[in-house]
Amino acid sequence: MRRKALPLLLLALTAAPTFVTASLTTDPVYVDDTKVLETLDIPPTFLRDPLFRELKINLTSVKRKEYLRMLERGRSYIPTLRKMIADSGIPQLFLYMAMAESHFDAHARSSAKAVGLWQFMPMTAKKYGLKIDRYLDERKDPVRSTEAAIRYLKHLHGMFGKWYLAALAYNCGEGRVQRAIAKAGSDDLHVLLDEKRRYLPKESRNYIRKIVSMALVANNAQLCFTPKELKLFNPSDSERLVRVRVNGGETLEHIARQIGMEAKALKKLNPQFNYGFTPPIDGAWVNIPLSRLERFKRDYRPGKQKRMYLVHTVKKGETLSSIAYRYGIDYKMIASFNKIKKGRIYPRQELIIPIPKGSIHHYRVKPGDSIYKIARLFGVKVATIKRRNGLKSDIIHVGDRLVIPN
Repeated sequence: MRRKALPLLLLALTAAPTFVTASLTTDPVYVDDTKVLETLDIPPTFLRDPLFRELKINLTSVKRKEYLRMLERGRSYIPTLRKMIADSGIPQLFLYMAMAESHFDAHARSSAKAVGLWQFMPMTAKKYGLKIDRYLDERKDPVRSTEAAIRYLKHLHGMFGKWYLAALAYNCGEGRVQRAIAKAGSDDLHVLLDEKRRYLPKESRNYIRKIVSMALVANNAQLCFTPKELKLFNPSDSERLVRVRVNGGETLEHIARQIGMEAKALKKLNPQFNYGFTPPIDGAWVNIPLSRLERFKRDYRPGKQKRMYLVHTVKKGETLSSIAYRYGIDYKMIASFNKIKKGRIYPRQELIIPIPKGSIHHYRVKPGDSIYKIARLFGVKVATIKRRNGLKSDIIHVGDRLVIPN
């Protein structure tokens, strides 16, 4: 079961305007729209759905500016998502699922803790290979999260056989859609969207309408938007993202300087990093624009900084001095790096720790470990491990992270 989605675009239902009266088979706009619907296995009669029609009209009227703001926010990601979706073979219309899910905000977070462009819950994210730890959250990575969303949608299509059912299951969960089909005795979209029977939650019934309305507005954008606004619908493919490998502990500022970008712009393309540097233990993949790839290959050199960066969560009773001793650095370095005034720190505060490269190991205690076994493994004294980690006894617990001096 998936989560309750991020609150979507609040499309006010206004009085129904005058609609095009040409038949579905003769009106050229409707003919184009039916081809879009077919990619999602939706019948042409869906265009007569009154709630869908009102939502679609609102996107070009009362919600016009909001729709354009979403496109503006997504221009850094749309070329990448569009190509990945096209290459994967799933319907291109699913680009607008990301729009409906997050409004193209990579930092979007729902009340149920779903995160990112595709609004993944932690359990589903991990199932589809997305990393979530203190250094990064790949649900925010426009490339990695899109890869996961494509795999998930293909799985759902294999389960239900129709793309509109895959979209509904993405929103409210596989089990909920299966129960709705069983109760309705049909998987027909019109039946499942019945406003009186309510086989599906209201949010899910409107979810498919919102995705399709966003897609069809874009399909006929030239009829509704100015030439300047139309540029938002087709951002340059040269800004499509590619992934490059860099060292662990590398700052995004350094990478940006190497390829002639502003650090702020590079950080926007890499919202998956919780801090301004790549994870310090392993190397990392970083998103850069396709237009910067040749310069990266030509000019990029790993940073010469002699430090890596770790994150320490302050525990009750700790001081800057005790934390500095644990990591083998001067407390003034921690204070300076984190802009701490008067040495004041607080429990649960996260501090970035600049440490000499290779000076320590971070070790997570596993089942069967003892402090003596770990000391032998790294060739250090038990007393040293205890001092550096503030341990008052030999007792350690599975999952503890220990600092081991090199």
